[in-house]
Amino acid sequence: MLASLALTTTLAVAQESPKEEDFFRIFRVPAPEGTLLEVGGMTVLPNGDLGVSTRRGDIYIVENPTSRRPFFRKFASGLHEILGLVYKNGSLYCAQRGELTKLTDTDKDGKADVLETVYAWPLSGHYHEYSFGPKIAPDGSFFVSGNVAFGNEEWWAGESRVPWRGWVMNITEDGQMKPWATGVRSPCGLGIIDGELFYSDNQGDWIGSGGVWHLKKGAWVGHPAGLRWSDLPNSPVKIKQEEVYAIVDSRRRRDANGRAIKPENVVDETPIPLYTLKEKFPALQLPAVWLPHGIQGISNSEILEIPQGNFGPFAGQVLVGDQGQSKIMRVFMEKINDEYQGASFDFRAGFQSGVLRMAWGKDGSLFVGETNRGWGSAGEASEGLQRLVWNEKTPFEMKAVRAMPDGFEIEFTQPVDRKSAEDLASYTVDSFVYKYHPVYGSPPILRESNPIKGVKVSEDGLKARLIVDNLRRYYIHELRLDGVRSTEGFYSLVHPQAFYTLNNIPTGKKLAMSEVSTRSTAVAAETSAPEKETPATGTGKTTPAKTGPKTVKVNVPSYDEVKPLLTKHTCLACHQISKRQVGPAYTEVAKRGYTNEKIVELIHNPKPENWPDYATEMPPMPQVPKADALKIAAWINSLKK
Repeated sequence: MLASLALTTTLAVAQESPKEEDFFRIFRVPAPEGTLLEVGGMTVLPNGDLGVSTRRGDIYIVENPTSRRPFFRKFASGLHEILGLVYKNGSLYCAQRGELTKLTDTDKDGKADVLETVYAWPLSGHYHEYSFGPKIAPDGSFFVSGNVAFGNEEWWAGESRVPWRGWVMNITEDGQMKPWATGVRSPCGLGIIDGELFYSDNQGDWIGSGGVWHLKKGAWVGHPAGLRWSDLPNSPVKIKQEEVYAIVDSRRRRDANGRAIKPENVVDETPIPLYTLKEKFPALQLPAVWLPHGIQGISNSEILEIPQGNFGPFAGQVLVGDQGQSKIMRVFMEKINDEYQGASFDFRAGFQSGVLRMAWGKDGSLFVGETNRGWGSAGEASEGLQRLVWNEKTPFEMKAVRAMPDGFEIEFTQPVDRKSAEDLASYTVDSFVYKYHPVYGSPPILRESNPIKGVKVSEDGLKARLIVDNLRRYYIHELRLDGVRSTEGFYSLVHPQAFYTLNNIPTGKKLAMSEVSTRSTAVAAETSAPEKETPATGTGKTTPAKTGPKTVKVNVPSYDEVKPLLTKHTCLACHQISKRQVGPAYTEVAKRGYTNEKIVELIHNPKPENWPDYATEMPPMPQVPKADALKIAAWINSLKK
């Protein structure tokens, strides 16, 4: 019996834990040959048909979209870069580059024959003036958002050259427009969650990383460009650009020849996080949830609530697409002190192109519209329409993370193995924040560890409450649960990492130390492995052995071996093996003759001046572990051959 039990336990530990693809499968929606589905917008019609708009200006109605042979009917064409689509009262509404347009099929022949301008906004003609939306508000009006442009010589600086660029607009069906909020940079994702407006933004100048914002009327969310129009009579925001620049240097400098100097990240400066401006500007709306760059955020896109009955235990939570990483994240939000905050988790990667739009099918599956032309994505295709289908099996995941007065409460989708969950070594918590500066993005800064003092597991095994020291308001708290296992199968979590944005620390009853487990196998391991001692010369006493620096030898990995690292650290969003994309091809990097150690240094702290022909600079990536970076470097240098 003992031998049998030991064998069973060993097999349970040795079983490979399921992955995300074991629960959520990706299917292609086949399109007619020659159809370029660079999807910019999607909406599901009342009869279940799918409306699809493209960046090239076409709108299709896809009949029987969940079948093996859906039928594509062209509804309209010749429009200007449609980056959003909704259905309302028998008509489609789309955001073209310069207007909100209503399209109606009045003669019922399957094609739009009446196109009406609901509202047109100014354009300067800059290529980056994308317009996103619309989304329908609870009162039936529409929300549309507008990208900033960029400078001519100062090509890195976001500008609002004409009114309402860098703003979100509220537009009624009869064409009345009210400016809603500003401070947005590249507001690709708008979403109505519980009747309130949210949006996602992309990392860039003044935006340290991507994230999800609750967008109240009159809010300013951080980018200064749109404040140029705050003195117009109908502006609900009254902050001036000059007021912001009086606190944070805009760093608009010129060299001795009068040429503009591009601002770079300053490593040894005293950083200014965005939250420090909140006292001066009460209208400042901080992200409800930060999506850490290079991990969950490169180019965040569609925001979509999960309806009841769809995707199992995650109903009511929010999915967020990412164009650069070709994947989808999941976000849990809660309200503390009347402000939203919450946790983000990875959900499903592996789409064929950049995830831009999502829409729920009548069968509960998720349509995913994709594109990467000019933007770059981890997916190798330039366009796509796919469908994500849940197999009705519940993955072992963190269902939610909630803030507590003394730490966090983690809720699971399945009961946890109590021995692993009561071990403090199963958890780690660190916190960090981002800089607020005119540089493209920000490395994580002011990182500190948050010691875990105790853990209490609920009787049903579905919750673990952590006592966490050094909680920091406004900081992102990274929780890792690498050691927690499930009761069934002794599986690890499909995604053991969560990022909680702690805008407010709740009040309430704290746990007593007598209620929690303080056991830690990490402490036991350290105690059982004392340092070796060597005799001290001429004393007869012993002293700890000294070791010199170790030389790290890295075997050259194959592409199949290094690809998971390139995907994990989002390298493939900007770089391909031999093709120029957002950044240089790896073969071009190999030609530079850098050592492995130099490549690691450049991953952690890039030098954009080394690649002047590339408009989008690489942000610092200090979160890439040195061991992973060395493997990537060794593989890059192997391409010299």
